This record gives sequence, structure tokens and C-alpha cells, in this order.
Amino acid sequence: MKSLLAALAVTLAVSTAAVAQPAMPPPVVEAGPPPAMPGPNGWVLEPGHWHWNGFRYVWVHRHWIHGGPGYAHFIPGHWAPTGAGPRWVPAHWVP
Repeated sequence: MKSLLAALAVTLAVSTAAVAQPAMPPPVVEAGPPPAMPGPNGWVLEPGHWHWNGFRYVWVHRHWIHGGPGYAHFIPGHWAPTGAGPRWVPAHWVP
């Protein structure tokens, strides 16, 4: 009985959270140089993007990301589809 109630509570919480999330606002245009591929110094500029903080969308301003030694491939930030809707995958470096 307890496991049934727990499952019901989780289902209700998940369905409520999915319905409560509003549509993402349009992107914010930020002045300055455009994002670029990695330079010889290992820095790239990640563009600004919206982030869902659990209550509302907040704008994350663009910022510089450093790969450090041994990191050769840059993956730009992007929205990845999931069963519960799109999820933001931040820009990152991989060896």
C-alpha cells in the first residue's frame, strides 16, 4: 500500500511539474563578438541561453569556457530532446 501511494505521489508531482513549466521566452540578443570555435589559447565563448531553475526561466549570459590541457574537442551548448521535454546541455570540452 505504501509503495502504491509513493508511486501515485511521484506520478502526480511529475505530471504537475510538466504542466506548470511555461514556454521558453525568445533568445536575448547580446552585443559583442559572436561565439567562435576554439582558438589556440583554448577559450571559446558560449552563447547566452535560457535555463529553467525549477520555477521560471532565467537568462544565463554568454561566458568564456576554457578547455585546459588535454582537451581537444568543444561541444557547443544545445537543447537535447528527452521523454520529459527538451533539456539544456551546457557547452563543454571533451578529451
